[in-house]
Amino acid sequence: MRATFNIDGTLKTIDLSKPLDLSIPLRASEKNPEAWYLQPPKIKPVKMDDWVAKVSEGASVNFNNIAFNPHAHGTHTECVGHISKEFHSINEVLKTFFFSAEVISVVPEKIGDDEIIPVCEIEVALKDKNPEAVVIRTLPNTSEKKEKQWSRTNWPYLHEEAALLLREKGVQHLLIDLPSVDKEKDEGKLLAHKAFWNYPEKPRHKTTITEFIYVPNQVKDGSYLLNLQIASFHNDASPSKPVLYKYI
Repeated sequence: MRATFNIDGTLKTIDLSKPLDLSIPLRASEKNPEAWYLQPPKIKPVKMDDWVAKVSEGASVNFNNIAFNPHAHGTHTECVGHISKEFHSINEVLKTFFFSAEVISVVPEKIGDDEIIPVCEIEVALKDKNPEAVVIRTLPNTSEKKEKQWSRTNWPYLHEEAALLLREKGVQHLLIDLPSVDKEKDEGKLLAHKAFWNYPEKPRHKTTITEFIYVPNQVKDGSYLLNLQIASFHNDASPSKPVLYKYI
């Protein structure tokens, strides 16, 4: 099945049967990726007296409770409500779900004990392009990212000036393959979040940040159509499933 979209006045076609999924599945396992010092997610059948909601134990259905944190346990999309005093729900912010997107690969720069994605990397990768969404893949890109325990690793992060550049280019949706666009321990400064969302000066309420994605190596840098799917959570963030489609 194919669909044609009008992208900035140009008709472009995609094959809906060939999605490129950037999400990391959430599992009740030590192999589930983790950040922010939490334990793995829990997925357990409901228990009532002697009844266990599991077909293999005699129930007619499988009926599980799930306990997890969107920010710590995998691919998630967040809105400015993540850092604002006022409550904002991602379900109220994200109302359309298809966007022009550019996939870029960057090599974090080693500065002291940190690895930083500098503004020059973003400038070179994007050149004169102004997509609605930018998908950042950090190099090296190993499959370990899909199971990595990120807590206490001082992961690479986006420099404040790089986040500002994306905002100035009009990027509405920022996606990255790290637990956060910001430094793991930054004393609560959240410089990249604040620069991208222009918070608190004039918050960009309709923009989002998606973290903890994984961009397979077969997905080449370039232009795509992004379908950004979320669960309808009344919360600052939701588990999400960003999917790319190549233009034909």
